[in-house]
Amino acid sequence: MAKGKCPDCPKCLPGWLVQFGDLMSLLLVFFILLLSMAVMDKKKVEEYFTIMKKAMGFMDKTTSVDKQSEELSEGERSEKDPDESTSKDMEELTEEMEVVVQEFNQTSQQETEKVEMVKSQNEFILDVPTTLLFRDDEYELTSTEARAFVAKVARVVRTMPNTFNIEIIGHTDRSRYRSDQLPRDNWDISALRSISVVKELIKNRIDPAQLKVAAHASYKPKSDVASENRRVEMRFFSDRDQNDIFAKESFFDRLE
Repeated sequence: MAKGKCPDCPKCLPGWLVQFGDLMSLLLVFFILLLSMAVMDKKKVEEYFTIMKKAMGFMDKTTSVDKQSEELSEGERSEKDPDESTSKDMEELTEEMEVVVQEFNQTSQQETEKVEMVKSQNEFILDVPTTLLFRDDEYELTSTEARAFVAKVARVVRTMPNTFNIEIIGHTDRSRYRSDQLPRDNWDISALRSISVVKELIKNRIDPAQLKVAAHASYKPKSDVASENRRVEMRFFSDRDQNDIFAKESFFDRLE
C-alpha cells in the first residue's frame, strides 16, 4: 500500500467535500426547526400543493386533461378577480331583499306609503317611510308590523357573508320641531330613529360591527313633498368596495 492512500479507494476524496456535507446537514436542521415552529394550516397547504401540481404539469390520472385545465383557469380567474364572489353575493342579497320588500308592501296596512328599493352599482338602499316604522314625532319601534319587517331584513342579512355593511340613515321634513325634552329637534328625531332601527337589527342577531348610523335631519330632502322626506334609509354596501375607494393614491385617482 502506497503512503497517503486509503485502503478502500484508489484516491482520497477532496477535502472540501466533508465541509460541504456538514453545511448541507446544518441547512437541513435549520429548515426542520423552521418547520417545527411554523403554524400549519392544513387547508391552505393542500390548496398550495394542488396549485403547484397543476402549475408544474403533474396530471391526475383520474381526471381528464381538459377538466384539469378548466379547473386551473377557474383558479387563475378567482385570483385575478377577488371581487367576483362579492358581486355575486350582492346580487343574491338584492334579489332576496326584493322579495322581502314586495311581501311587506302587499301585506302593509298603509296603501299610500310603500317601501322603495333604489339600486346602484355594488349597493342598494331601502327607502322606508317613517309612517311605516314610527308614530308622529316618536322614535321608538313600537309597531309589531315594523319590527316584523326589520326581523325579515335581518334574517336575509344573516345568510350573507360579513363583508356587507348596513348604514341606517334618518331623515325628517322641514318642520321646525322644538322641545325641551328628547327629541329636542329634527336632528334628534332623525338620529334616534336610526339608532332604534340599529338596535332592532342587533336584537335580531346582526353583528354590530356591520352597522352604521347617520342622521341628516331635513338637510337632504328627497323631493318638495314633506311626506316623502320623512323616511329612514337602509343602505347595504360592500366593505371591500369602500376600502377600494379610499385606497386610491390621490384625490384625482378617486375621480376615475
